[in-house]
Amino acid sequence: MINNYEKCPYITTQKALQGKWAIVILYRLSTGKKRFNELERSIPEITRTVLTRQLRQLEHDKLITRKVYAEVPPRVEYSLTDIGQKFKKVLKEIEDFGIEYIKVLDETYPNK
Repeated sequence: MINNYEKCPYITTQKALQGKWAIVILYRLSTGKKRFNELERSIPEITRTVLTRQLRQLEHDKLITRKVYAEVPPRVEYSLTDIGQKFKKVLKEIEDFGIEYIKVLDETYPNK
């Protein structure tokens, strides 16, 4: 795995979270298991193709898991792995920063 990632924790984290929607998907899964259509509906700006690609990447990076149930039609659920669960603390910090930053932007650009 060192060939794919670096020993630097910042570079490794950045590579694991690459993609415009990675953090949003992890946030959506932080509240529990979701099916593909649930994720798609909760992120209306994302295309089906991009969601599929991003889910595969997050699964490859061991942040989420994909469980397929032997049913007709097949049911697939996505959830955070153990290491993905640890990212919930980071999501909370991102939320706190985002709220503060929005206030700063609102004060700086009040008419936008």
